[in-house]
Amino acid sequence: RTTAEWLAALERAGVPCGPVNDLAQVFADPQVRHRGLKVDMPHPLAGSVPQVASPLRLSASPVTYRNPPPLLGEHSEALLQRLLGLSAQQIEALRYAGVI
Repeated sequence: RTTAEWLAALERAGVPCGPVNDLAQVFADPQVRHRGLKVDMPHPLAGSVPQVASPLRLSASPVTYRNPPPLLGEHSEALLQRLLGLSAQQIEALRYAGVI
């Protein structure tokens, strides 16, 4: 069955439901478009990538978008040092072992 058929059948049965959308479907949704929930962010490898904007609309402190999605492993070393307290030697051992 199509998504529309499943939604209609489930709604008739009183089952709360909604579609599972891919990104193109999400950003094409009339409610998403009306609320401006798409923000394009520059990305160092992919050019411009669509992101889901914050649904919050705060007049005194509006949300700003400063950072693109990180590259794979971009912040691993800093996080391992700061959050886990690993030394440079421990991180290098993880890198050598193929863990990171």
